[in-house]
Amino acid sequence: MNLLENINSPADVRKLARAQLTPLAHELRHYLLDSVSKTGGHLSSNLGTVELTVALHYVFNTPHDRIVWDVGHQTYSHKILTGRRERMHTLRQLNGISGFPKRDESEYDTFGTAHSSTSISAALGMAQAAKIKGEQRHAIAVIGDGSMTAGMAFEALNNAGVQDDINLLVILNDNDMSISPPVGALNRYLARLMSGQFYAAAKNVGKSVLPGPVLELAKRLEEHAKGMVVPATMFEEFGFNYIGPIDGHDLESLIPTLQNIRQLKGPQFLHVVTKKGQGYKLAEAEPVLYHGTPKFNPAEGIKPAAAGKKTYTEVFGDWLCDMAAADKRLVGITPAMREGSGMVRFEQLYPARYFDVGIAEQHAVTFGAGLACEGMKPVVAIYSTFLQRAYDQLIHDVALQNLDVTFALDRAGLVGADGATHAGNYDMAYLRCIPNMVIMAASDENECRQMLSTGYQYQGPAAIRYPRGSGNGTVVQASLDVLEIGKGEIKRQGEKIAILAFGSMVAPSVTAGEQLGATVANMRFVKPLDVGLLKQLAAEHDYLVTVEEGSIMGGAGSAVAEALAAEGIVKPLLMLGLPDQFIDHGDPAKLLASVGLDGAGIAASIRKRFAADEPRLVVNNG
Repeated sequence: MNLLENINSPADVRKLARAQLTPLAHELRHYLLDSVSKTGGHLSSNLGTVELTVALHYVFNTPHDRIVWDVGHQTYSHKILTGRRERMHTLRQLNGISGFPKRDESEYDTFGTAHSSTSISAALGMAQAAKIKGEQRHAIAVIGDGSMTAGMAFEALNNAGVQDDINLLVILNDNDMSISPPVGALNRYLARLMSGQFYAAAKNVGKSVLPGPVLELAKRLEEHAKGMVVPATMFEEFGFNYIGPIDGHDLESLIPTLQNIRQLKGPQFLHVVTKKGQGYKLAEAEPVLYHGTPKFNPAEGIKPAAAGKKTYTEVFGDWLCDMAAADKRLVGITPAMREGSGMVRFEQLYPARYFDVGIAEQHAVTFGAGLACEGMKPVVAIYSTFLQRAYDQLIHDVALQNLDVTFALDRAGLVGADGATHAGNYDMAYLRCIPNMVIMAASDENECRQMLSTGYQYQGPAAIRYPRGSGNGTVVQASLDVLEIGKGEIKRQGEKIAILAFGSMVAPSVTAGEQLGATVANMRFVKPLDVGLLKQLAAEHDYLVTVEEGSIMGGAGSAVAEALAAEGIVKPLLMLGLPDQFIDHGDPAKLLASVGLDGAGIAASIRKRFAADEPRLVVNNG
């Protein structure tokens, strides 16, 4: 730590002698491993970008020169070198620093990133702004090979390549490993050609066996042949000057290459080859396991988790395999989240019906629509926050044609350590306004399985939302039973107050109902809403309360208010849910409590709203 403890900004890095940079990288990697093992977080990707981060801040005048990190989960070294070393112990914790770049956290975080494939577009915008303002600055996009599978990256390349007077550098961090193994024809081409191993070996053999004149001829042929061996041709056709591939862990290659590029004008494309988990053998061997880690002992590595409650993701994975066994028409689709969405066993059992389409959410949805047109039964397993990226396809390609596509929406609601960028707060609001959609919210593990079967059997688009993590330990039945569409249930019978709870908010609403003597309904369906149950509750109670782990604006509570208005029913209505603000990272339970969505918070909000009209609420404090 002799060097790192004196680095408080990139300016300090730039004061070092070149010979000190490699020792600095070693210290940084050690600090990174020690820090993340104590907090949990993204590890493999960060170990792979240590040298690249050091080189970028050494060569470029940051923050005057802008660096945009794609996805952003590989920026821990960047955070450490930009004055946040002493706050790394708060990483991804409530009121701590984010696991992703955040503009309001540091001037060195030039663009907030957490969803993939946005970096080239953002950096191009910055480069173009510098040109318009007459400022001499560089804009650098650091994008991984997994992120290059998304169409947005190529839209940006297509736009940037015709602008030959901008200072834009795109760095392709080629580690041959997105979160799940990278897929598709493009990745196959890149994986085969980008490593440069064949090219380097051929060049070394030429030097050792060819006489001088022949070697000179070989060098000329080499320049022509290079386009066949590495992807220079493809990126140069986009209008970029392609450089590489070079070893992304070799500062003696990185530093002079970046210094030379800094002198060039126009769009530049640098291809660096790195290794996820570099320097930590366990992460090198299992980069997926060490992609996102809990706290662990670096000397021992990550230990298998003790058996406990099933997670909703596991419930989905089991259901998918069981339904696939029962129906040969089922096809499973994921946009590069095989592990995260619980599809590993499905791929093993049904490889011909499993499709990882890469980080391409728009394509995933329309691909499913095409399958549905031919009588297949596609199930798109996708995080709530990532379905947002395919909204036009959801409306135009699926719902408008009333195609039979089932959407399994994992990570609905708050997601804890990943924060606002990954929170699934908006799906109820953005889905329920779409005609033909059926929307369900699971309150426990068994109900989740039933809803998946219900959505699958429904002849049209259906979405089943379920939260991250485990449920309350409800036993999951092995059957593939379905629910009656648009029908809720009474969970607790009370009086005066009726709480209409959706999904994950059923359990804390029951807790609040017991304190208040209130009726609690598990509404189950956001759309179609159980209007019959709503009318019954309105007739039998004086006050109505809706509770949802989603956006209040436009969400399930809004659906209830609209239904009451349509029926001409006037009742005091309190809508509880996530407020009109972005909620940062932290422990999920603490975050829910902070917005009043635990049992105590729900009860307190009801008391505050209705105590003046219902004095017993003041007395009955549970």
